[in-house]
Amino acid sequence: MGCTLVIMAAGLGSRFKGGIKQLEPFGPNGEIIMDYSIYDAVEAGFDKVVFIIREDIRKAFDEMIGNRISKYVKVDYVYQELTCLPEGFSLPEDRVKPWGHGHAVCCCKGVVNEPFAVINADDFYGKEAFVKLHDFLVEDHDDDKISLAMAGFVLKNTLSDFGSVNRGVCKIDENNMLEDVVETYNIRREADGKVYSGENESNELSENCYVSMNMWGCPVKFIDRINELFVEFLKKNQNNIKAEFLLPEGIDYMIKHGEATCELLESNDKWFGVTYAEDKPSVKNAIAKLIEDGVYPEKLWK
Repeated sequence: MGCTLVIMAAGLGSRFKGGIKQLEPFGPNGEIIMDYSIYDAVEAGFDKVVFIIREDIRKAFDEMIGNRISKYVKVDYVYQELTCLPEGFSLPEDRVKPWGHGHAVCCCKGVVNEPFAVINADDFYGKEAFVKLHDFLVEDHDDDKISLAMAGFVLKNTLSDFGSVNRGVCKIDENNMLEDVVETYNIRREADGKVYSGENESNELSENCYVSMNMWGCPVKFIDRINELFVEFLKKNQNNIKAEFLLPEGIDYMIKHGEATCELLESNDKWFGVTYAEDKPSVKNAIAKLIEDGVYPEKLWK
């Protein structure tokens, strides 16, 4: 069974011409963070990559990564535009931002027709999560419900040394099934070595708890259901020009209404991302260390 990697990159469009932190080279031969995600996914068994972008950056995006990657794996594109709305809905006059990453996955209908993993374009996830998601997607699952998986990262492996981060803190049951993801803000390690969230030091978090980095494994029928939920979202929020349809919220609805199950797949890899400009040298150094240790070849694509 084939599996697709869906990369949400439409949010990069508005910053494309100004120099995007996520598209700067981090590898020794000009590799960007997405290169490493795609390399890990292909190595794990994924045989197709779908980029969700804005149509107006297609040419620039091809030059940046698409043309290079297409030599090694099947590549397709989905365009997430503000006007990509269900029949009967129109774009509010003052709406300027995309509808969110839940809407991004909605746009995959008709292009993604196989089990898929969905990730952010600007996060480095490591190899373990891709292997576990691929193995999950090719297994047989209960057809009565939508069987989902989420890569769960250990909180301490996802912190920045240069400021606070926001993370979805996971609540799981005794069988590692996801019960809830609580969006938690201003997470940072303080001078006492402990990890806190919020505005003061009264909200201590376990550094070993699991958090979501927006890396999900989904059956193809998930796309139809998320589209239905997007319609319900628009009925309530169409005229709210700032409302976003977030993927975890749609998944949370399915779980709590008994429509879906979601297994947390533990990953102990260290996440890298460029939350702050100061993160860039540390990401480059981390990738250089992985190459030195033989995790990646120096030249990623031969």
